[in-house]
Amino acid sequence: MSTAVKAATTVLSDAEIVRAYLEASMVPDPDRASAYMAPGAPITFTGGRVFDHPRGPTGFNAKRYKWVKKKMERFDVCPADDETVVYSVGTLYGEWPDGTPFEGNRYVDRFVVRDGVIVKMDVWNDSAERILVRKGIEA
Repeated sequence: MSTAVKAATTVLSDAEIVRAYLEASMVPDPDRASAYMAPGAPITFTGGRVFDHPRGPTGFNAKRYKWVKKKMERFDVCPADDETVVYSVGTLYGEWPDGTPFEGNRYVDRFVVRDGVIVKMDVWNDSAERILVRKGIEA
């Protein structure tokens, strides 16, 4: 059974929806990741870049990294009456475009989940600061 079909037939917790989205994004499989999002849900990426589909961040990451993955350390779940905010906190690891490995790059992703789908995502990480340091600029 495909992940999208499983998501449609299995009731996932809000944190499980976020984890499934992130796991699909790391493959990367932006179309599978989109199964966990409302159509057109805004994804505000580092630097204030706004995308309306997981293909946007996937394309951006393909330019910034040779490859990148998330070490998901925890999920903080903040339920409200009509939506839940889920934070995914951890670190990035991977390789820069020149093949230099990195790890321990902090990230926080904030998701708003409503009626079983992600309706908004915000992304923060330390990659820009690390790139500055690699270029000899103190961040």
